[in-house]
Amino acid sequence: MWRRIAERYLGDPNGTANLVRRVLNDYARPHWTRYALALLLMAVAAAATALTAYLVGRAINETYLNRSFAGVAMVAGAAILLFVIKGLCSYGQAVTLARIGNHITAANQRRMVDTLLQQSLSYFADRHSSEFTARIGLGATAPSHVLNMLVRSFGRDALTLIGLAVVMVIQAPVLSLVALLVMPPSILAVRHLNKRARAIAQTEFAGGMRVIEVMQEMIQGLRMVKVLNLEGEMQRRAAGHIESIEHAANKLARVSNRSSPLMEALGGIAVGLVMLYGGYQVLLLGRPPGEFVSFITAFLLAYEPAKRLARLNIELNSVIVGVQVLFEVLDLPGDAKDAGKPPLRLGPGRIEFVDVSFHYRANLPVLRGLSFAAQPRQVTALVGPSGGGKTTIFNLLLRFFDADAGAILIDGQDVTAVSRESLRRHVAYVGQDVFLFRGSIRENIAFGRSDAREEDIVAAAEAAHAHEFISRFPAGYDTPVGEHGLQLSGGQRQRIAVARAFIRNAPILLLDEPTASLDSESERRVQQAVARLSEGRTTLVIAHRLHTITRADVIHVVEDGRVVESGSHAELMRARGRYADFYGIQFGTSEPAPPPAGAPLVTPRTVA
Repeated sequence: MWRRIAERYLGDPNGTANLVRRVLNDYARPHWTRYALALLLMAVAAAATALTAYLVGRAINETYLNRSFAGVAMVAGAAILLFVIKGLCSYGQAVTLARIGNHITAANQRRMVDTLLQQSLSYFADRHSSEFTARIGLGATAPSHVLNMLVRSFGRDALTLIGLAVVMVIQAPVLSLVALLVMPPSILAVRHLNKRARAIAQTEFAGGMRVIEVMQEMIQGLRMVKVLNLEGEMQRRAAGHIESIEHAANKLARVSNRSSPLMEALGGIAVGLVMLYGGYQVLLLGRPPGEFVSFITAFLLAYEPAKRLARLNIELNSVIVGVQVLFEVLDLPGDAKDAGKPPLRLGPGRIEFVDVSFHYRANLPVLRGLSFAAQPRQVTALVGPSGGGKTTIFNLLLRFFDADAGAILIDGQDVTAVSRESLRRHVAYVGQDVFLFRGSIRENIAFGRSDAREEDIVAAAEAAHAHEFISRFPAGYDTPVGEHGLQLSGGQRQRIAVARAFIRNAPILLLDEPTASLDSESERRVQQAVARLSEGRTTLVIAHRLHTITRADVIHVVEDGRVVESGSHAELMRARGRYADFYGIQFGTSEPAPPPAGAPLVTPRTVA
């Protein structure tokens, strides 16, 4: 029988019993001394509550039986003292539990950030970013809610109920039995949620709002975070926000519970005055005493803790969902594939794809035995129809994903055999969808290199033709870019991205149609900046606007996951193959068109 019971409650790893056991092991054990202090304070408060109910009966006896005003005064003073002690203990346990909970929440938020940064892009491919916003908002706080619920149920409600029950039995044993029969249906009749639920929801929102903002930005910009090796920077930025939230939450706990000692003391004074007034009326005015006052007092005081205990299981099961959400993230495996791999030893920077195959979804291949080479200090262009696999080539080169078959080599080294961090350190990336992080222009340029100095930032901006428009802003390089850089124009965002690539000074440059969505003037400026950026580097560029790559050293036509043509612009035009078809569609001619006004996007920079 016991075996079946154990299997029923402990067989499911996501069951309430197992999740509660894990919460106790992972979070209660490290803080057991502070939880013990909270329980001790709760026990003192429970004893004070029970003694208060007892003192009511003592006050009646002193008033109506002994007719001693001095005795009544002593009982009143004792009641005031008990309420003051209870208020101080309530304040102490509330702040203690809040501080433990805030620490647990902050630690969970840091762990969730670290765990998500270790995941590959494939993990996020079929998930919406709002999922992670909800997870960190709900999951990070769930363990502390569970522990606080358990501690308060035992330390406050159960102990208070036991103490009051003792008083009830002492004062009226028979009525105590009647109360036990009446209380359960009264408890079951209570169906409304406590008003505290709204206050808890408001506290959760206020405490998690800024962390959710950081998480949303991190997930949306994950590609750029990984390209620029910004995992450490994201961790530092998130940790700074989390620390400030923890401090604010601790302050909120102190302020919100500050009224407890005062209100309890005032309540004690009120009870004492009532006792004094009742004694005065009995002794001096001859009013008759009332029976069962102590019992009724204990019964009324016992109602609330009994109701909370009856609802414990329902509330625990509602909160445990957040614990499951948290552990689903924390239990994600880290990037074990990269552990212990040597760094990339970069030479001239030759890139080679050898019979590479890859698919995102089963039975839907994107690359089918693709092979080509990009020579050092040359511009290699990839053109072809959308969906042919050009962007996938960049994804595999940066190791957002690993190829299913074949090899990707840099200076003869397989990219899967070296660490991702060292690989991405040697790569600069500029795409058509520029992601700027919330902050200033200076910060966004400096993300390209962690040790960048002010003169490096300015030099990069000048090289990217961005210094001129930055200088026109009243705040200059301290100008905030807004969320996703929306306070800047498309051309300005692109030039900041080029400046970020300049300051990175990486020997391999990846360009993913960086002028696709720009007007003519902005395109000309970005073309000039990118042409200068590509000097002396191994440059791979994806292009749909063919006039931007007519002077590339080599053009590869990628179609249906394969390279179907290769050569210079002139050679491909003479061959009158797929490239010539694409060119004719764009320009309405099979003859070479003259390059547009201004410098082209990329030019061959073959250096001996």
